[in-house]
Amino acid sequence: MNRPIRRALRRDPYQLIRLGVWSVAETAPALIIGLAIARAIDEGFAAGRPGTGFAWLAVLAGAWLVAAAGARQVVLAVASIVEPFREDLLGHVVESTLNRSAVSGRGPDTAAVARSNLQVELARDAFASVITVVRSFVFTVVSVVLGLTALIPQVLVLVLPPFVVGLGLFLLSLPALARRQRAFLLADERTAQAVTAVTGGLRDIAACVAGDRVAARVGRQVTEQAGAGRSLARVTALRTLSLAVGGWLPVLLVLAGTPWLLRQGAGAGVILGALAYITQSLAPALGNLVEGLGISGVRLRVSLGRILRSDDPARPAAGRDAARDAGVRLRGVTFAYGPHAEPVISDLDLSVPDGDHIAVVGPSGIGKSTLAALVTGVLRPDAGRILVGGVPADRLDPAHRVLIPQEAYVFRGSLMENLTYLAPASRDAVEEAVTAVGLTAVVERLGGYSAEIRSGLLSPGERQLVALARAYLTPARLVILDEATCHLDPVAEARAEEAFARRDGTLLVIAHRLTSALRARRILVMDGTSVRLGGHAEMLAASPLYADLVGHWNPTDTQELVP
Repeated sequence: MNRPIRRALRRDPYQLIRLGVWSVAETAPALIIGLAIARAIDEGFAAGRPGTGFAWLAVLAGAWLVAAAGARQVVLAVASIVEPFREDLLGHVVESTLNRSAVSGRGPDTAAVARSNLQVELARDAFASVITVVRSFVFTVVSVVLGLTALIPQVLVLVLPPFVVGLGLFLLSLPALARRQRAFLLADERTAQAVTAVTGGLRDIAACVAGDRVAARVGRQVTEQAGAGRSLARVTALRTLSLAVGGWLPVLLVLAGTPWLLRQGAGAGVILGALAYITQSLAPALGNLVEGLGISGVRLRVSLGRILRSDDPARPAAGRDAARDAGVRLRGVTFAYGPHAEPVISDLDLSVPDGDHIAVVGPSGIGKSTLAALVTGVLRPDAGRILVGGVPADRLDPAHRVLIPQEAYVFRGSLMENLTYLAPASRDAVEEAVTAVGLTAVVERLGGYSAEIRSGLLSPGERQLVALARAYLTPARLVILDEATCHLDPVAEARAEEAFARRDGTLLVIAHRLTSALRARRILVMDGTSVRLGGHAEMLAASPLYADLVGHWNPTDTQELVP
């Protein structure tokens, strides 16, 4: 947890030197105040020399002017240390959230958003506050000790012991403060997650007449957060005790020990100077430290620990293992979009041998695209196992599989760059892929592979052909077409699918038209209650849904035939 702090402090040593130099200037009054007051009284006003008294006060005023200039530079130096620290944390949160989303396939949750928007800013502000108060405390205490030593060393016996005791009490209370602060932040995060979930489903809550139940659930989170806040407030009361012992008990001891100090040769000015050191420098420095570390320090520790622990980058598992073949096996796979949602896929068993060609048929929304995402590792099942070539789908080398969705991805660049994106290939291989999927006419219309692809230049069908050719060029042996040809006419669709069927490996087609099922070696029918796999004749006999689709099929119809 301390690594980001160490990195921030070591990044630019010049800024630390700059901070130290200007801190000396900023704490000049803490060094001068007691001496100036003592000399102004004893050698000036009390001795009948007001000019000398005003001269010492002028010295003190000059010290405050120097402190003002130093304070401005201190703020700039702290900002130069803190802002890169914030960028490091924000980069960590973004990277780890995206990596976690890539593994789970469910997108970043609201807790991640809370950490990004709230906890990073809390950590940044807390880090700046900690640097400021700790730096000010150290330089002020050193200045006060030097000033008291120059004024009258004997007074240190009355000042330092209670000061050290008060500081120790505060430091001992920090672990409890950290625990309570962490509990409060976690409760706040859970409340944000609960409220966000409610606001995103108000229509469903109203439709299900579930307002009271949802309100009770959110109310429990709010009550828990309020309890955590009260518990934190109780612990912070220890700060008042430590400040009383360390900051104000020395004042009482100096007042009580005034006769002894007078016997040591101190005058009235020296006594007032010592009290000025305590009340104007030492006690405020301890108060700022108690306030700064008690709030900002604990907040920094908790927020930083929460960010680094909860957002420890979960690197995408893809790219770790190579499969021995392109066979797919699902065992007891269950998946739902949310902890309280009905499963889209429930306890599914499926075996697809290497080299098979399967078409997936079923009504819209039945889970066909979900199945494709699970097989490719884009989504992770809630239960069960998915193996591709003996390797868990989420650990599969990405070069081994390719998923082409309905909306083809084409970016601004040349046609050749779009075709060879993430899969560099020779000109001959590109020509072969273009011919295989039927992209030749598009290449000719654009004027060659160097043509620049701009927004609106390609039709949806042409964009799909580009994506198909790109997938054809990859070495992936598992290809899944998730309605990847829906914008093509039946002839172009048949040509593209047959090209992939001839290609070495396993082909899964989420069917947009029934002709895709007729071209497949086997057909997987998903009807919402069961999943059946077999050949065309077998499915006609075993699946009423498939038989009904075939019975209503018109081979000349170019529209979608699968509901």
